[in-house]
Amino acid sequence: MAYTGARALLTGLLATVTADGGYAAVVGMPRLGLLAAAEMGAHLQRLAVIADPGPDPIEVAAVLLDGLDLIVLGLDAAVAPARSRVIAARARHKGATLVVVDGRWPGPSLRLDARVADCSGIGHGHGRLRSLGVSVEVSSKTGPPRRGHLDLCPNAGRMEWILREKTSRTAEAFDTREAVS
Repeated sequence: MAYTGARALLTGLLATVTADGGYAAVVGMPRLGLLAAAEMGAHLQRLAVIADPGPDPIEVAAVLLDGLDLIVLGLDAAVAPARSRVIAARARHKGATLVVVDGRWPGPSLRLDARVADCSGIGHGHGRLRSLGVSVEVSSKTGPPRRGHLDLCPNAGRMEWILREKTSRTAEAFDTREAVS
């Protein structure tokens, strides 16, 4: 899967996997907000962080596919199509999900783009942020893109995603767990 845009949804994916008993890793993304993931319910003891994977982050991610459910790989370069096909096949064989952030990953089975759409709080430039609205578009190799809007809101001491009701006929709701599988 190729991922672009706001990191809030990405940390939510990590939180969902680890809170449900799975194991995940973040490779090559030293600035990813682990506090945000923890506030969304992530179990950090189930999350490996390899901030500096060395000269070949793709190889590090490939090794991690053997024992983890979700690997988030931050790239800053293009990947050769032959190599991306081999790594994607390995992920499928192991039953793992590889999410490539930034970089250019040719032919992903799924593209996920999350953009901050709005936010709310006490007032513009004042007080605490109460919620964050994220517009999400999921596209696959087949079929039209699906769009939805999620709000990240506090609830009982942690942050959670709430699906916003349809605002127009073009907006289509979807389940983020479905997008990851």
